[in-house]
Amino acid sequence: MTFVVDSLLTETPEGPALLGSRCTECSAHTFPRQGGCPRCTGTAMEDVPLARTGTLWTWTVQGFRPKPPYTGTPAYEPYGVGYVELADQLLVEARLTESEPDRLWIGMPMEIVISPFRDAADDGGPTHTFAFAPVTGADR
Repeated sequence: MTFVVDSLLTETPEGPALLGSRCTECSAHTFPRQGGCPRCTGTAMEDVPLARTGTLWTWTVQGFRPKPPYTGTPAYEPYGVGYVELADQLLVEARLTESEPDRLWIGMPMEIVISPFRDAADDGGPTHTFAFAPVTGADR
């Protein structure tokens, strides 16, 4: 499977997870991975898989094609984008698999999924990225 950027994800026993950093001095998390800590300016960072689930902190629907160098699918469709709070870690900005405003709400349980980004990569197959999807059966 081809990804937009291979170093964004790691495989865990529970499934794919974002690969972030954690400062060994103050425990701050970052995503994507960084060599220095934005909280304490320390340089002792370690790679860690981030939580696979979180809650929708805020969201919107991208109703128009992004300006170049957007390289998504030629047949543009509106998509959800939001910040997902990974408990005790950080907020991650990400695409959402849901774009219908009536089906999204702040505080909604979300989980990471692998999502198609564009139709053909250099090897002829689709390119994928990560997104967050509503947890099945989640109620307000």
